Amino acid sequence: MEDYNKVIESLGVRYIKAKNLVLQQPFTVRNYYDVGNNLILLHKGRVAFGDEEQVVEEGEMLFIPGGRATKVSYGEAAGKVITNDDLISNKDKFFHSNADLDLIGDAEESHSHVSFEAKVFDSVNFFASLDVPAFLITGNSKLANLVIKVVEESLQELPGRERLITIYTENIVVEIVRYILKNKMFVEQLATNSTYFKDPRLIDLFNYIKENIGGDLSNKVLSSVANVSEDYVGQYFKMLTGINPQDYIEYQRMERAVFLLRTTKKSIRDIGKEVGYKDTAYFCRRFKMMFGIPAGKMRRRESAMNI
Repeated sequence: MEDYNKVIESLGVRYIKAKNLVLQQPFTVRNYYDVGNNLILLHKGRVAFGDEEQVVEEGEMLFIPGGRATKVSYGEAAGKVITNDDLISNKDKFFHSNADLDLIGDAEESHSHVSFEAKVFDSVNFFASLDVPAFLITGNSKLANLVIKVVEESLQELPGRERLITIYTENIVVEIVRYILKNKMFVEQLATNSTYFKDPRLIDLFNYIKENIGGDLSNKVLSSVANVSEDYVGQYFKMLTGINPQDYIEYQRMERAVFLLRTTKKSIRDIGKEVGYKDTAYFCRRFKMMFGIPAGKMRRRESAMNI
């Protein structure tokens, strides 16, 4: 338990967005994907996920870890099958965003969701590092109430709004980890994480990569940071994290690019350079390969989400 406390204490949590959405028409997105973690609370209607179409009952929650593509269906009928790109481009055709506090939880075919980051040492995505699929959370009224509180605060311009949203979002992350531990889910992955997150050399690597995301992050450089040989650093990193360092670095670079696309007006060329890609065309190809949509369309994602 002490190890898990250390992992939880090391988590840096950042709220991204929260919405109460009402379904406009049934549909299935075959490859739902987001950089942030998403917790969906179903109020009324039907949601199913995964290739086996596991059903989310009313009052239950679906947790989709960031960086994990998942099939998700909304509505009783099968509806049309779309891609994540289609959903981002045409979200107002599928969902209506409710801003009336009195209607939260009452509208037919509606759900609330909260999107957030949870990073160990503000460097590596905790839930993504577990490499777990989307999963169902049942019988947890405390967590459901936290989702509603975040949505309600996000819809009001009240004093202390940002502070409360931060507190509630941090509580959500703790409750999800507690749920995983209580139900003995992903035991092996948690045991591995609680061990390697204590290795100071790995922590140094995480921090160095984060602080030098646009610079030289070759294995030669990483080996000097971790004080291991260049031939061994890749094996060392993969042994502890389950991923080779260059794949991890590319994911961090792309995640940073998404953040810049959403929060700045910098050109795609400048963003590519800032995250370590001198060749803009190559950056755009890798971006689309990772996220399934062009970088320019990701920039428009925020306005599409804020319908």
